[in-house]
Amino acid sequence: MTSSIGRMTAVTDILMDVIDQQLIAALRENGRASTAELARLVGRSRSSVQSRIERLERKGVILGYGVRLAPHYDLAAVRAHVMIKVGPKEARAVTTALRAIGQVRVLHSVSGDVDLIAEAAAATVSDMDQVIDRIGALPGVERTTSSIILSTKLDRSGPDRSIIPEPTGEVSP
Repeated sequence: MTSSIGRMTAVTDILMDVIDQQLIAALRENGRASTAELARLVGRSRSSVQSRIERLERKGVILGYGVRLAPHYDLAAVRAHVMIKVGPKEARAVTTALRAIGQVRVLHSVSGDVDLIAEAAAATVSDMDQVIDRIGALPGVERTTSSIILSTKLDRSGPDRSIIPEPTGEVSP
């Protein structure tokens, strides 16, 4: 649950202010940034920043840190969006089964003609064909429609993915 309380944002049981949101944005940009560098970015002391990061980790807001590879270095060179139509009352079981398929990288619940959209990644087209067949064979899946991703024209999955309010409260377009 997310709700806005003045300039604070409530996410489940933790209140995050603009400084927390700026820290998260900075860590998305560079998960290896030093505490001193982060402190300079948000205008706080190193100890304050370290305490905030530890609190965000303890509360489960920050789950970990990882590496983002350039697309041409990604070992799973073939990616696809798999649109999935699920039978009545089967969404939970299908979602659980999809979590067990390692090639499914992202799963969205959506409105419209389909119920779920999975982003899958595989090393070859043949491997992707097997992944898509495996998804289609899951109990509760009525049909799938797939689109192979040829290229990515825009990717905001890094620091620009979420809009982080400036301390003034204004959001840039």
